[in-house]
Amino acid sequence: METYNFDDIRSYNTEEIPAAMERLCNQKPFMKVVSTLFPLMPKEQLKQKMLSFTSSTELQLQMVYPFLQYLEANMTTGISLTGLGNIDIEKKYLYISNHRDIILDSALLCAKFIEKKIDTVEIAIGDNLLVYPWIEDLVRVNRSFIVQRGLNARQVLESSKRLSAYLRHTLNERKNSIWIAQREGRAKDSNDLTQESLLKMFNLAGASGSFTDNLKELNICPVSISYEFDPCDYLKAREFQLKRDNPEYKKTPEDDLINMQTGVMGYKGKVVYHISGCINDSLDIIARDTQNRNEQIEKATQLIDYHIHKNFTMTANNKIAYDEIYGDKDYAKDYTTAEKISFEEYLDKQIRKIDLENKDRDFLRMKMLEMYANPLKNYLKANGL
Repeated sequence: METYNFDDIRSYNTEEIPAAMERLCNQKPFMKVVSTLFPLMPKEQLKQKMLSFTSSTELQLQMVYPFLQYLEANMTTGISLTGLGNIDIEKKYLYISNHRDIILDSALLCAKFIEKKIDTVEIAIGDNLLVYPWIEDLVRVNRSFIVQRGLNARQVLESSKRLSAYLRHTLNERKNSIWIAQREGRAKDSNDLTQESLLKMFNLAGASGSFTDNLKELNICPVSISYEFDPCDYLKAREFQLKRDNPEYKKTPEDDLINMQTGVMGYKGKVVYHISGCINDSLDIIARDTQNRNEQIEKATQLIDYHIHKNFTMTANNKIAYDEIYGDKDYAKDYTTAEKISFEEYLDKQIRKIDLENKDRDFLRMKMLEMYANPLKNYLKANGL
């Protein structure tokens, strides 16, 4: 098997942490962010605290986890992790989930793992989010590895091979589980579908000629993430109109920063993570059903989607949006008039935040309704309802 150098994409090794923390503490923008997150701690004391960390574990337990506890207490009505009985916590898995929030999807999962005394995961993060050089240090000290974007066709293949090898290296040599989103970028309309290209990447460094056997090496475990409220819903709706009005529109790095900040500090209501369990047995069934590689890829993609969709947690918001889009009252008995009025007021409030000259209120509202209705639409299909 081809050997790769992972030094420019991997998370930092323990011996690299002190130097990375020193570089970070010398960055004024970083220290400004940290001071904002921990306003009660004097800046010099905060800096000494950061410089004292000798491992990613210390950083996560003493700085990251307390902040995530603050978010859970103040920006949610509670975060649940269900389905732990579906995994062996001693094993290492490639967790693959739907993608709602740029930062928190993986961070809150790690927080729940910490509470359950389970090792946190290595996190895949696109290099498009490394808006400033110091952000790369920050994510790599926090057990993240870099997924390279914006490459030409030849570079994409080489990068994908190396990334595929790194996944195996992390699971087997570094003995760490991994989190990765089911697609590049968030599903802006919450219609969560796994990209086939992702599974093709998983396959590239496999030891076997068999596609399904190569996937089985990774112990793929789907995770469903359900947010009652998406703080970025209005930003996503705004982007839909901008793309509708100008097909050439592209988000800027500043837009990504606004999305990150809004997602982290915005109100999320009830949040639920559900772990479905490893899909290896189902991959064996796919291999028995068809020898056609393209069909195997399609079926494996659908299998991951099925597990993610099947285990969403539905709230009144999902049901109200679904009823409004499809013009019936299938779920009216499941929510109160007060909940419906509250959700309508919430949508109005979010739409008022959108700063566009030619603001198409009806279009924006429909896009936001779709964001809340699509998880229920997929849930119903997956559960045969």
